[in-house]
Amino acid sequence: MAGKRMYVLCGLLIFISIQRTVSVYEEELHASYWNNKGKQALHTALNIQPNLHQAKNTILFLGDGMGVTTVTAARILKGQKAGRSGEETSLVMDTFPHLALSKTYNVDQQMPDSAGTATAYLCGVKANYGTLGVTAATPRYNCSATYGNEVKSVLYRAKQAGKSVGIVTTTRVQHASPGASYAHTANRGWYADSDLSPEAVANGCRDIAYQLVHNIEINVILGGGREYMFPRDMQDPEYPSVKGDRNDGQNLIVEWLKNKKKAKYVWNKKQFDDVNPAKTDFLMGLFEPKDCRYEIERNPLSDPSLTEMTEKAIKILSRNPKGYFLFVEGGRIDHGHHAGRAIRSLTEAIEFDRAIGRAAELTNELDTLTIVTADHSHVFSIGGHSARGNPILGVSRGIADDKKRFTLAGYANGPGYQFFNGTRPDVNETIAMGKEYRQQATVPLDSETHGIEDVAIYAKGPMSHLFHGVQEQNYIAHVMAYAACLPPYEDCKLNHPNHAASVYPSLLLLLIGLTIFSVSSS
Repeated sequence: MAGKRMYVLCGLLIFISIQRTVSVYEEELHASYWNNKGKQALHTALNIQPNLHQAKNTILFLGDGMGVTTVTAARILKGQKAGRSGEETSLVMDTFPHLALSKTYNVDQQMPDSAGTATAYLCGVKANYGTLGVTAATPRYNCSATYGNEVKSVLYRAKQAGKSVGIVTTTRVQHASPGASYAHTANRGWYADSDLSPEAVANGCRDIAYQLVHNIEINVILGGGREYMFPRDMQDPEYPSVKGDRNDGQNLIVEWLKNKKKAKYVWNKKQFDDVNPAKTDFLMGLFEPKDCRYEIERNPLSDPSLTEMTEKAIKILSRNPKGYFLFVEGGRIDHGHHAGRAIRSLTEAIEFDRAIGRAAELTNELDTLTIVTADHSHVFSIGGHSARGNPILGVSRGIADDKKRFTLAGYANGPGYQFFNGTRPDVNETIAMGKEYRQQATVPLDSETHGIEDVAIYAKGPMSHLFHGVQEQNYIAHVMAYAACLPPYEDCKLNHPNHAASVYPSLLLLLIGLTIFSVSSS
């Protein structure tokens, strides 16, 4: 009798669980569904062939702070926004055939930052926390130690090889991630000359905005960062109370436009939309004094999205018959996490993935190497008792030991710390799903910290199969340089995409067979 009661109780619990599940798909109840999915995935894997072509074009998508947990949560949120349970949804990056893990530590620090990591994946050399485009022989803040320790980025090498180059970001264009593609500095915070230390001024070091204009001729520059380009007495065109940040009196926009043909500078959406890629060789668009607005609060009438900026950049850069190198950063994924507001971070990640999808539509996998990765993770987690389809930003169906509810998403530290007098506030789904809600954090900090664990690398296109296993982060730059036959791999001897010998072996055999059949028939 006791066993029968237990059986009934278990059945009741299962029934309750199913009732609380947002989405139950009939086909998933049958073994045939999963067996067919497994066979399809196996068939796809068995038919993956390495692309041994030389990469004419390279696009590096960098989700700043986009750890694996963030990818999973963004995937689920994307599906739930489309009215599905979410777990079965795929992001565009999920469809890339090759995958690896990247070790993100800096030379001098276990928990990395975006500057040292950017130097690794863009320049091929690991560096110290807070430094850009220099080796680890340069301590942070030591300007004089930069001389002789500069390292060149893949963007720089691509430009020297005659390719067009571009950077697109939702942060300021002088920020750490894009900054490593063109700048050499002992401190990522030296945005304008007014930010330089007395030692830096005395030793002749230049600010990052100055280096953006003078170090390398970049064809497309899109993001935020107007403030650092203008003198202190110059008013921002959009916000009258905001002035420039330069002490040297220079207008770096004017400097950048000098001696350039078919060049444009824009600062709003209308001007941006009016730019004709077919008639433009150089484009600088700076849409905010500092970082661009979060996607969740962006005004589509005044500022372009990351997807729109990526599309415009590709259309301009692809006019170069020698190809291009493009760096695209979803930079505010990181900022949303630092603020403890997961909804902002995940919305940024979804838009970042949309930009990846648009780039796929505009490029050819035969000649374009596309890589998606992150510089570092965050102490962001998702978990708890939740039925299938539970809102990823909602609350657990279980109750904690303190008799209060808790969210699936949370942080190990940060401004979301809410323990007062030994207790924490209760939370419901309405509160948790709010645009300004901060997920609860275990340790109080004014800004949530980066994580230390490995991040993923997704890749497709020429030589993308080289991404495998667990790699040091600087390996990314070496694969990009090798695939494009850039220094130090000029003699890579890869097949050109347009060369007959570069046809896949299976297709080549088919063509040979058809030729023989044609000859014998005649």
